[in-house]
Amino acid sequence: MNTIWDVIVIGGGASGMMAAVTAASLGRKVLILEKNPTLGKKLRITGGGRCNITNATFVNRQLLARYGEASKFLFSTFAQHSVNDSLNFFHQHNLPTKEEAERRIFPLSEKAEDVALLFESLLQKYQVKVLTDITVSDLIQNTGQIVSVQTNQGIFKGDNFIIATGGTSRPDTGSTGDGYSWLQKLGHTVIYPTPSLVPIVLKDTWVNSVSGLSLNDCPINLYQDQKLFLKTKGKVLFTHQGLSGPSILNISSIIGDGLQHGIVTLKLNLTAQLKEEELNQNLAKLLIENPNKLVKNILSNFIPAALALPVLDVCNLNVNTKANQVTRKDRHALISTVRGLPVEVSRLLGPEKAIIASGGLSLNEVDFKTMASKLYPNLFIIGDLLNINRPSGGYSLQLCWTTGYVAGVSSAQSVSAV
Repeated sequence: MNTIWDVIVIGGGASGMMAAVTAASLGRKVLILEKNPTLGKKLRITGGGRCNITNATFVNRQLLARYGEASKFLFSTFAQHSVNDSLNFFHQHNLPTKEEAERRIFPLSEKAEDVALLFESLLQKYQVKVLTDITVSDLIQNTGQIVSVQTNQGIFKGDNFIIATGGTSRPDTGSTGDGYSWLQKLGHTVIYPTPSLVPIVLKDTWVNSVSGLSLNDCPINLYQDQKLFLKTKGKVLFTHQGLSGPSILNISSIIGDGLQHGIVTLKLNLTAQLKEEELNQNLAKLLIENPNKLVKNILSNFIPAALALPVLDVCNLNVNTKANQVTRKDRHALISTVRGLPVEVSRLLGPEKAIIASGGLSLNEVDFKTMASKLYPNLFIIGDLLNINRPSGGYSLQLCWTTGYVAGVSSAQSVSAV
């Protein structure tokens, strides 16, 4: 333990492994300290195990707009490692990719495990020392420099240190906010994280019966106390408790804010492919042509069959209602409901189900040209630790690849400058 490492990386997730591989590829002696038994625990389950590694938005200015207010800090960072650079990295290391809806990019194999295994092979190639099942308790500083790391297995000394412990989302994977307490102790400002991209729980218990059903390009209207205040569109996934999917995740923080002020409801347009008049004509025609057919079966011509019963319930129609029993008022109620199936939000799921958590280290305290702390020049802070909100769609992992790469290069160069 008397070894003085060139670079010590705390955290063996996506950003930490990218930083370690980058620094080691430049000839540095690198150590990774990971609290889990294996590296990349969260990476292996991201994207439902498919791993949405980036987003095919190749113009940096357009990409950075997706990071909101943080974009003004990130130009110099992404100038050093862009989406193209990430894709070149994966392709050069024999991990082919494919593009799907909303420019989301996945491994061609659709296996997050393949991404983790790629990094593990590169860590071996560049002789990075990896210690797992090790708990870091503190960073030790002296005269404005970090000098060592205190762990349950002793003290590790180094010239440069990279914190890549993640935020507070999915604590079961090890993201328990440890890095925040160390940074606060060192004098850094931390905005306490809250769940950001997170599924929602509904009061409507019928969703349990349609769990697993998905709607593509579904228009969604969001209401606060019956007042429309947001429109969006995208994939919606029904879960046993409520709703998930990219479109829901991306508005979950807005929903969370709304719940603090009143009742939040969503209306899902189940027939976006049809205009209202076209739907009216088609439904009226089928009702006339099939007088003895159950309405629930006629509805399956327009919407997923599993949603017919919830629609009938909203319209106060019995499940055994036949077409010849439907009044003009009933028909208009059916049309209104399939074009805006109402669901009421109960709550957001907690950090254990969050894709990311908003909040983190104040961006004013980081030099984004190097990812170094402005308080400790040999301390680099990357990935989910940073107070950067971003939507679902590959933007989170791209942030990890970019900040990890820049920190890896900067820490390696810092060693050479000593």
